[in-house]
Amino acid sequence: MKSVIGVFAAGAIASLTETNAFAFQTTQQSLNMRAKATSIMQMSSGDGDSSSLRIMVNGMPGPMATAAAEACLRKGLSLSPIAMTGPDIESSTITVSDDVTGKSAEVRLIPASDEGREDIVASLAGLRESVGAENVLAIDYTHPSAVNANGVFYAENKLPFVMGTTGGDREQLMSDMESRDAFAVIAPNMGKQIVAMQAGLEELAEKFPSAFAGYKLEVTESHQKTKADTSGTAKAVIGSLKKLSDDDFDLEEDIKMLRDDESSLAFGVSEEAMNGHAFHTYTLTSADGSVQFQLQHNVSGRTVYAEGTADAVKFLASKVKSGMEGKVFSMIDVLSEGALE
Repeated sequence: MKSVIGVFAAGAIASLTETNAFAFQTTQQSLNMRAKATSIMQMSSGDGDSSSLRIMVNGMPGPMATAAAEACLRKGLSLSPIAMTGPDIESSTITVSDDVTGKSAEVRLIPASDEGREDIVASLAGLRESVGAENVLAIDYTHPSAVNANGVFYAENKLPFVMGTTGGDREQLMSDMESRDAFAVIAPNMGKQIVAMQAGLEELAEKFPSAFAGYKLEVTESHQKTKADTSGTAKAVIGSLKKLSDDDFDLEEDIKMLRDDESSLAFGVSEEAMNGHAFHTYTLTSADGSVQFQLQHNVSGRTVYAEGTADAVKFLASKVKSGMEGKVFSMIDVLSEGALE
């Protein structure tokens, strides 16, 4: 006999029935269709004039940073004329273009070397004088090895930022930001529907800890070969699933990471998505093997993350302008305020 499990989002469980072996599959397409079918009101917390903002998108010409910059243009934001790039990349000027709106912007990329950082600080001062300090924010899609140093750089230069880069020492990052009263959005995933799924799992784990006691957890995640670290989203989801199952799953040893085309293709990723995808499968199996639960979220491309990032920086700008003290927010905070469009 086969039965159905209903999708839950933002902590609201729609329906749940039992099965001895079934898959809980959540693809980006089905989530988008479900969102359109609901009457949830969506609004932006950046209700003010966002055209005055200047967003420094650091990590270009990398594909994720570039996608985020294009999404900013698409959502009516202006790009900072300067941005940080890798310390081994030569300084250059690039043109960022959004194919949807036809908008474009010239951005000078400055290597994040010691000399380059001095150049960036000087350029920031001029930009702030021109548009107002509260209107200059940053987005970081650089490299896991740069996360902590970049975070401190932003905080010490009073530059509010959205940290989309995963990896680094996250506990140290949070400690550094909180001790410096920094404004930031820090999250392992910027996609609205995936953030909703994470929020739902967190609430489920809090309400029903050990509901899956005795179940064995297995996790496989596939990303493009250029992704250097383990998926931050996988780590967050595993944290909730461990509370539900009491499994001794080891984040460093037990995640099966796929980073080669052959393995990713066998896992169901299309050839077109090889250069940009996030396919995750989490499986919980009972001790006797008679019951199995499976959760999937599969994303091809970068658009969902890029647009969530642009929404996050608009949200953060509204918090900066509110006059509140510096604070580190999560994407669940952004989602909870209806700021994801």
